[in-house]
Amino acid sequence: MCRIFAGQSPENYECVTRSLRLDGHSTSIRLERAYWTILEEIAESQDMSLPRFLSLLHDEILELRGEVANFTSLLRCACLTYVSEVRGREPVEVALRAEAAAHLRHAPVAAE
Repeated sequence: MCRIFAGQSPENYECVTRSLRLDGHSTSIRLERAYWTILEEIAESQDMSLPRFLSLLHDEILELRGEVANFTSLLRCACLTYVSEVRGREPVEVALRAEAAAHLRHAPVAAE
């Protein structure tokens, strides 16, 4: 029963740390390679670079919640949401892309 999980390549769950700027501050995020792959897919689906997508997501969380308590965990949950609710569902993908485009028209351009 668990072979589908246990038999996956160790590369999928290898941790990878990436450095980027969020809210004008340099930081690093450590995630399993599988999550980085999904985040890159999400960013590409929104016609953004990954750093731009992460920066905008971070800014939206600040706007909605006033703080970002655990951004890395939020990213993991965002990946799960994308895989379970968005990926392969064209109407949802189109709506998400339109929302991102509208947000980009009103967001200042940040250095990546």
